[in-house]
Amino acid sequence: MTRLFTLALALCAAPASAADLPKPIVSDLANPESVAVAPDGKVYVSIIGEAGKDGDGSVAVIEGGKATTLAKGLDDPKGVAVLNNFLFVTDKTKVLRIARNNGKVETLVDAAKFPVAPQFLNDIVIDTESTPTIGTIYVSDSGDRKGGGGAVFRITMPPPPKGKGPVPASAPKVDLIADAKTIPGLHTPNGLAMEGSFKLLLADFGAGDLYRVNIADGKAEKIAEGMDGADGLTWDHWGRLFISSWKTGKVFGIARPGMKPVLVAEGFKSAADTCLDATGKNLLVPDMKGGTLTAIPAVVPGFEVDDKPLPLKTEVAFPDLKWDGWDPEGSGGKVVPLRPIVLTHAGDGSNRVFVAVQQGTIHTFANDQKANATKLFLDIRDRVKYNDNTNEEGLLGVAFHPKFKTTGEVFVFYTPKKEDRVNVVSRFRLSKTDPTKLDAASEEQIIRYERKLFWNHDGGTICFGPDGFLYVIHGDGGRGGDPEENGQNLNTLYGKILRLDVDKKDEGKGYAVPKDNPFVGKANAKSEIWAYGIRNVWRMSFDRETGKLWAADVGQNLYEEINIIEKGGNYGWNVRESLHPFGAKGVREKKELIDPIWEYHHDVGKSITGGTVYRGKQFPELTGHYVYADYVTSKIWALKYDEKAGRVTANRPIPDPAKPVLSFGEDETGELYFLTVSNTGKGIYRFTK
Repeated sequence: MTRLFTLALALCAAPASAADLPKPIVSDLANPESVAVAPDGKVYVSIIGEAGKDGDGSVAVIEGGKATTLAKGLDDPKGVAVLNNFLFVTDKTKVLRIARNNGKVETLVDAAKFPVAPQFLNDIVIDTESTPTIGTIYVSDSGDRKGGGGAVFRITMPPPPKGKGPVPASAPKVDLIADAKTIPGLHTPNGLAMEGSFKLLLADFGAGDLYRVNIADGKAEKIAEGMDGADGLTWDHWGRLFISSWKTGKVFGIARPGMKPVLVAEGFKSAADTCLDATGKNLLVPDMKGGTLTAIPAVVPGFEVDDKPLPLKTEVAFPDLKWDGWDPEGSGGKVVPLRPIVLTHAGDGSNRVFVAVQQGTIHTFANDQKANATKLFLDIRDRVKYNDNTNEEGLLGVAFHPKFKTTGEVFVFYTPKKEDRVNVVSRFRLSKTDPTKLDAASEEQIIRYERKLFWNHDGGTICFGPDGFLYVIHGDGGRGGDPEENGQNLNTLYGKILRLDVDKKDEGKGYAVPKDNPFVGKANAKSEIWAYGIRNVWRMSFDRETGKLWAADVGQNLYEEINIIEKGGNYGWNVRESLHPFGAKGVREKKELIDPIWEYHHDVGKSITGGTVYRGKQFPELTGHYVYADYVTSKIWALKYDEKAGRVTANRPIPDPAKPVLSFGEDETGELYFLTVSNTGKGIYRFTK
């Protein structure tokens, strides 16, 4: 049964009233309808002029609180979207393309090119994921605005001729995607928003409903209702959806897919098509009848998230370290960057720091900021495969046995040099002749990942849980979209978190399967599996206080995510990407799938680096926060999750000079460090006031 959420059930938080609305950015606009923000921060608004009167419509640029006309002579321009150097605008029965540099207007698609004659083209949205430089355009047609003739169309843009500039206006192809035949009860299609490249959100102005449309067949599921006059749809960067109502002058928010709509603001005369501002923190709302453009906080009451920067900074840790056996120039004078990938401790009371390098070494040194030299603890460069062109391979994980002081055992996840697309987890023991290091010859392979078709998505984190068992993550096997569908296949170890007993051995294995693993004894399921539906978790860790397992899963097209791992949990890949359906087989939120506690859009960052929950003593303001980063944008955040409320309450940035964070680690006292690629050997950083 489809769960619908009626607005009347959700008006429990305090929204912004008319008296609380901020002062408009600009006023005295003649029926502003839609707003769009370009990558350079410029704001564009479509202005209808006198309703029903042709030739007096325009598109304006808003700068410094003033509206300057970019293009004029339009009829009733409504939806506006930006792609590269152009604006795309719906104007009654045609779609226009307007050059941002000079305002030149051309008809991209006229009424004759539509498979069904359009009556009242309304909103417009561009899918740039499938065709980033060209875009696929979707437009809604509100029909006769009385419940008849409504539709959604797709405009496919072919590649531009080489060396001949943009696509000619005669080239686009137009298809009917949805209408009342595919969506029974559809009244007045209006607002549109992409949800990945396979799903489209559609607001029904007349019925007040919100649909998720499957682009492949035009069929839809109703996901919310009770928003009379639903108009604009806008995702923010953190998975929250905002819906404006033209009829009621209200703005609603849905904190997470599947939740109830909440009233965010009211007091507009007719809130039209919205968008995020350049900061991503505010929602721009054109008020058609009010003639204004106003910015309101993109916050859902009752689901507020503290995003104030923390009063911390970062600095190089152990600045004088010289790395045993590392030559920054390598052979032939070529620079060989240091790639520290794991920082950990032995848990033996010695307070020593251990750092693994992706090329195949583990170093150790005293936990002293004045430490000036490392000592090789393990050197297996002779058997570890690493290449800058396939940099998700190499030595990727290290875990000390919980009873290392007694057993002298350390476990390592790495890619073997002499094998193709294979990963192993091996046990190493302390040298009998030199107990200050591991014996490379003592290697005992525990588990192997073989028959892997692609080189990437290796994951590689291994860590012991508070239960004494070893947890191992391997990604889905590589390439985009999980082509082998390993994530949902319980008969493979790819795309899974495993739980192994390395103190015992089952017959034919280098480990034993704990009897309480969730899939023990189940047909067509590997008994080693603890959780599944994983794409490529890049770093996971246990909270040393609560025992919770945190995992950061790197996204595919649009979203990065943070999960708290549960026994037997299915985290959705590859039918969901974070909070959203993924691919042609993508599904809506379901009780049997565990959605992440947090996501962020690729407008914020494109490759999450998981960290750990801080339990040190130096920074009380960080206590209980999960510290993580984005590798591509070099941003660092501290996230606070309220377990009782079941939601994130803080996601506070930590200012840092741009540097890609490879990994995080904590020392024996719980103090936190992060690691980055370095040509100088200064690849370990710490936090400071």
